[in-house]
Amino acid sequence: MTTTAPVDLASQFSAAVEAMSAVSTDIEQFRVLNDAELVELGRSAALQRQLAETHVALIAGEIAARSTRELGHSGLAQREGFRSPEEYVKSVTGSTGREAATAVKVGRMVRDAALAGEVDAATGEQFTPREPWMASVAEAVRAGRISVGAGDAIRTGLGSPTETITEHALAGAARELCVEAETLDVDRVVRRAREARDELDEAGIADRERELFERRSLRHFRLPNGMGRVVWELDPESYALVTELYDRATSPKRGVRFVSGSNKEVAERIKDDPRTIEQLASDTLLGLLQSGADADSSELLGTGGAAIRVLVSQATLETGVGHGRIEGTPTPVSRATVERLGCDGGITKVELNAFGQPLDVGREQRFFTKKQRVALAVRDGGCLFGGCDKPPSMSEAHHIIGWAEDGATDLADGVLLCKFHHLLCHNNGWRVVRVGAEYSLIPPASVDSSRAPRPMPSKSAGLRDWKRGLALDAERRGDRGGVGVGGGVGVGVGVGGGGGSGGDPGGDLGGSPGGDPPDEPRGPLGSSPTNQLDLYGLGA
Repeated sequence: MTTTAPVDLASQFSAAVEAMSAVSTDIEQFRVLNDAELVELGRSAALQRQLAETHVALIAGEIAARSTRELGHSGLAQREGFRSPEEYVKSVTGSTGREAATAVKVGRMVRDAALAGEVDAATGEQFTPREPWMASVAEAVRAGRISVGAGDAIRTGLGSPTETITEHALAGAARELCVEAETLDVDRVVRRAREARDELDEAGIADRERELFERRSLRHFRLPNGMGRVVWELDPESYALVTELYDRATSPKRGVRFVSGSNKEVAERIKDDPRTIEQLASDTLLGLLQSGADADSSELLGTGGAAIRVLVSQATLETGVGHGRIEGTPTPVSRATVERLGCDGGITKVELNAFGQPLDVGREQRFFTKKQRVALAVRDGGCLFGGCDKPPSMSEAHHIIGWAEDGATDLADGVLLCKFHHLLCHNNGWRVVRVGAEYSLIPPASVDSSRAPRPMPSKSAGLRDWKRGLALDAERRGDRGGVGVGGGVGVGVGVGGGGGSGGDPGGDLGGSPGGDPPDEPRGPLGSSPTNQLDLYGLGA
């Protein structure tokens, strides 16, 4: 540990509080700001909060170090009348129990990393951190590059070493996640950390899947006003079945459009129904419990029981090594689960080139087909707009070059957007452009005068699995000069007696977004018969 000159922390903290107290809280001062100024102040306020939370964590870590079990009643927390450092931190800071616990955990981690290798003058023992693989995360939190919440998310998501997952592997994943976390909100850091652990621990996926299944439960209790409340915790597969039925019952009211045929009349009736979305969902699910999912399909878009899709690589299907992903969720499922679900579904094939782009059609039809929408779901993983987390089932297919502008209904020139962001693109001047296989969002000049492109990376965990498999194949062959050719496959597994589907995303709105930059790049896919990869879908 490097010795630093002592500073007067009390004076520094007092000065910081005094400076913040001097900042105006007059509402009129905020009302006169223009949009850009207001947003910039929001970013500054978020940074101030992040720095304050970092200092709370550092203090909490030191309180915990002075309140260990070994110290007993002589420890700081118990001397002050608190059972644990978490309770003491909660009292001192006025935070919630969860916030205090997070501050203690992250504070300990940062303190441990800072003391690594230090020799205790009294015992002569060298200090060893509890979680040495988290050193990069501790430093990122201490330096203010990532938030306390992000640090805790990485720590929790990556977990601890096992017989098959080494400290070195976890340390490498932690370093990569620190970089990603600088531009992600905490919820997305949580998902990425869990995905990173799954990528490292393929053998543990089945165990974690089984653990989640064993935690399923349904509890009910009566409320004081005579109503009842049901609390239903579901494993990812079961939850996907329930949400599929929920989507079919409520999607017209939530704005998912472009249904046709026999579904159109049902969609109009649902949209005009005076009940709220929550009431519709409650009544529909209660009716299904009473009579069975297919006894009366007049209240649902589509027919048949609930259907879900699982994405999986062709190599996994052929070799039995690997895992699948339930569409719309980040949680992987084991190869055995893929096989079981596949017994109830069929196969739909979607082809990809080496850049992960589905290969497809032309300008013969305006609206994207059902098979195309499956391919878009595999590639995009949901709405591609910024930090939006809407899944494929709540997204629509958007032509990045409008049909009226001679745009083709090709997968390369289509992206998934939720209804809100789809309308934003058409009505507020936002534009999606493609260069090769990469998509970017161009804001209108009223939002960003420079109209700087904003990357739109895929949110599909299944596609990341597929690309990682290609990279591993190339590494095994010693080919480090580019992306190799492999048998990547996305599989959609329809289960539940028929694979009903309604309210499929698709189509393009009319209208002309204003202020589009001229001659936006489209770019070739760069595909050829030698780099095409197959992608399959099981089910509807």
